[in-house]
Amino acid sequence: MNNFFIIVLDGIGIGELPDAKNYSDQGSNTIGNMANRLGGLNLPNLEQFGLGNIIPILGIKAQEQPLASYGKLTEISPGKDSTTGHWELGGLKVEIEFPFYPDGFPQELINRFLNATGLKGVLGNYAASGTEIIKDLGAEHVRTGYPIVYTSADSVFQIAVHEEVIPINKLYEICTIAREKVLIGKDAVGRIIARPFIGKEGNFIRTTNRKDFSLDPPSPTILDYCLNEGIETYAIGKVNDLFNYQGIKHKLKTKSNQEGIEKIIETAKNVKESFIFTNLVDFDVYYGHRNDPEGLHNALKEFDTRLPEIVNYLDETDRLIITADHGNDPTDISTDHTREYVPLLYYRKNIQGKDLGTRKTFSDVAQTVAHYFKINNDLKGTSFLNE
Repeated sequence: MNNFFIIVLDGIGIGELPDAKNYSDQGSNTIGNMANRLGGLNLPNLEQFGLGNIIPILGIKAQEQPLASYGKLTEISPGKDSTTGHWELGGLKVEIEFPFYPDGFPQELINRFLNATGLKGVLGNYAASGTEIIKDLGAEHVRTGYPIVYTSADSVFQIAVHEEVIPINKLYEICTIAREKVLIGKDAVGRIIARPFIGKEGNFIRTTNRKDFSLDPPSPTILDYCLNEGIETYAIGKVNDLFNYQGIKHKLKTKSNQEGIEKIIETAKNVKESFIFTNLVDFDVYYGHRNDPEGLHNALKEFDTRLPEIVNYLDETDRLIITADHGNDPTDISTDHTREYVPLLYYRKNIQGKDLGTRKTFSDVAQTVAHYFKINNDLKGTSFLNE
């Protein structure tokens, strides 16, 4: 088959990075702290892959003969955003930290947003949990028609609207205008995110019509290199938005982890000589950001249950990496991402796993893909293809 798969478990960090204190993330450990809070994890297939060999995790035993090679990746780019994490996985070192506005956006920027979009006003304009802010301001939004604008400790400009007040296409148009005309230059946040919801006061629910409006990567990533060499590139889920569709030939959108897993299996069964890059976002969106360790554990158990199904469609020529883009510790007092190492599990069928150690950059993933497809490149990182 000669396929290379990357599966990003969004937000599943594995312990604080040395500079975590610069982000007020001392002690963060998405997997470890979740395990401790719940009295242990039950992830038998990831356990067999070697998850418990990376760090001690309550309930996950280290394996004498793990099915996958194991280690952890160090993020060298500043920040703890999904865009930065994915770009570094794609082979880049992001030199600048995207701007963020923990106290809300300056009025001058909001005025530019209103002028460019023709809107009469906004609600919110502060850092908040997405579910909480629609609970607090959803009824006023329905009454006034003003969109809810909010942010977080990450570099995001989020716009929440009721789908019956501002239709989806209009929301996407507003986000496009904001991306192209407002949040530019020094205000070029990593992502503008459309956050539609439905329902009535007291029962507003976010829908799966979320859409991220990202930036172009500053230089070619492993997706571009593969596509230029004639390798078919498949992006599943949020990967499409985070790379702003650059270097992606086949764009497979999803609305849940389960749909993403189905797309992985579909490609594993039907394509060859391809690079398949997947993000499973539910861990981050529904559980990490909502400080829900039990929900996060259940989502991981759902992935763990289907991991053998994915592996079943791989042969000896295929490669699989399971990793993450940042942490999102559900036991943390905040609801934001956390500055962490991310797990590295590298699977080759019928080859016993080995210790890959602590890698110096997420970009080792991109170099491993390039090495596999024999692509000369200028990306960061060091391949572990045959270690």
